[in-house]
Amino acid sequence: MRAVNRQRLWNLLTVVLLVAGLAAWIVLPWWGLLVLAVALATWLVLTRSGRLSLAATRIGISSLPQRWGACSVIIVGIAGVVGVLVAMLAMGEGFKATLQATGSDDTAIILRGGSQAETNSVILRDQVPLVSSLPGIARDADGKPLLTAELSQVVALKARSDGSDSNAQLRGVGEEAWQVRPGVRLVEGRRFQPGLQELVVGQGAQSQFRGLEVGNTLEFANQQWTVVGKFASGDAYDSELWGDAQTIASTYRRNAYQSITVRTEGADGFQRLKAAMDADPRLKLDVETTRSYYRKQSGQLSTLISVLGTVIGAIMAVGAVFGALNTMYAAVAGRAREIATMRAIGFRSLPVVLAVMLETMLLALLGGVLGGLIAWAIFNGYTVSTLGNNFSQVVFQFKVSPQLLWTGLKWALGIGLVGGLFPALRAASLPVTVALRDG
Repeated sequence: MRAVNRQRLWNLLTVVLLVAGLAAWIVLPWWGLLVLAVALATWLVLTRSGRLSLAATRIGISSLPQRWGACSVIIVGIAGVVGVLVAMLAMGEGFKATLQATGSDDTAIILRGGSQAETNSVILRDQVPLVSSLPGIARDADGKPLLTAELSQVVALKARSDGSDSNAQLRGVGEEAWQVRPGVRLVEGRRFQPGLQELVVGQGAQSQFRGLEVGNTLEFANQQWTVVGKFASGDAYDSELWGDAQTIASTYRRNAYQSITVRTEGADGFQRLKAAMDADPRLKLDVETTRSYYRKQSGQLSTLISVLGTVIGAIMAVGAVFGALNTMYAAVAGRAREIATMRAIGFRSLPVVLAVMLETMLLALLGGVLGGLIAWAIFNGYTVSTLGNNFSQVVFQFKVSPQLLWTGLKWALGIGLVGGLFPALRAASLPVTVALRDG
């Protein structure tokens, strides 16, 4: 009984150490892996046990063509894990990059005090002149403050892919919106005229929704709106439709704005604007740079996507580990006589363990590279849309970065490490006489 309990304790300790090792491996930076690789290569070349390990590894690799069907199970399984993981993380990175690219440090957004987003903000019309008189706001050549009071309305459009109803954001802006956001440039048609039911649409929205070509007519709130132009910004504004704020307010019977966006006189101007706003009891409003605002908007959803991708990847990784275990156990059983012969002529347990481990890691490396290449080829730059914090679709592109490919490769090698460890230990512990007799 004591021996059984000791064995159970040993098994539990092994699992705990393995999980801790995998966790450390996943967070290992690139230079950490480089150090480990150099140390391993040095040991393999300079020590007798290392050279024996290389010799045993060459023997195992030379037999891979005869076991290619079984080995392909490991490669394909790990490639699937890496491909799905990288694709999911690329979705989160792409969404985050799109929102973080929106805004700048010299523009500021003003919302009702305590509001986290435009959807739950209300700014009264009589507050707009008060804000426009505050210091720190940049002015144009005529001395007019660069300020645009805006409102946001969710409208239903048909998705270009399948014709289903999707939410899009219709933003009512002032005439100064183009100067406040100089990164928004017209690429087709013209700007809308104040007082008319005209729209300009973002290039991302046009790619995702039907009927947004320049010259088309749309029906919102039982009224006809004409698309007169298309703009590009390379950020979240690409997902929006813009029209005259006063006309949209009249159409939807809105008597208040939701936000005010201003161009500030640099960082010092922003601080003066914030101080003046805090000092005015009539303005119970919050102000922050648009860069900071959109970074906050990206945080929750991108984190959710990343966590979801990691969970899905972990579940698939468990399946890949079992596939690798089965394959390598079968390989060890099929090579029992060969392994026993190597041990009989002088190969100790350590070279045998490392040989099986290196063989599995090589297959895992091939699977990781294949999965990363597939994810990059299919998903990098792939344009999709998802629901943003304003309940409308935000158009963005998947971003398969080198960092994500590195993460996928580490997952692949981690799977190979676990999948090869126990079969390697079995190969090293198999009695030589039994293996030679039964092999």
